[in-house]
Amino acid sequence: MNSAPDDAHWMRLALQQAEQARLRGEVPVGAVLVHEGVLVASGFNQPIALHDPSAHAEMLALRAAGQVLHNYRFPGLELFVTLEPCAMCAMALLHARVSRVVFGAPDPKTGAAGSVLDLFAQPQLNHHTSVTGGVMAQESAALLQAFFRERRKSTRITTGDAP
Repeated sequence: MNSAPDDAHWMRLALQQAEQARLRGEVPVGAVLVHEGVLVASGFNQPIALHDPSAHAEMLALRAAGQVLHNYRFPGLELFVTLEPCAMCAMALLHARVSRVVFGAPDPKTGAAGSVLDLFAQPQLNHHTSVTGGVMAQESAALLQAFFRERRKSTRITTGDAP
């Protein structure tokens, strides 16, 4: 699906959320939920800080939206996330009835919006979410690559491995 004119605007906000994760030593993934051009909720990866394997950016944005909207269903909402959702996040987005998911970088290891599998394309499911991938993919990927490059460098320094 083609991206809409405002997609880059919202993805920049998701990238700002990802930067918050990076500053805290978390994998830099950020997400924002939007309804008719209005920011509803946001989140960034925090599984380390929260001791919670489900504390992905998408999940935290969904939880925050639930508190704001006093509901667990979000028809009409769009999620912008810097990295292709994993299976856990994809199913949560489908259960929440999010109308559209826009992601930045593909995830060739755990992506569930087409890279490894495509949960959003399963005709058996009772809700269907449209997906747009690749919006600001280079910026999203660069943030992740820099994070892991720095982490590998730090690991070599602390373990005494040669560069």
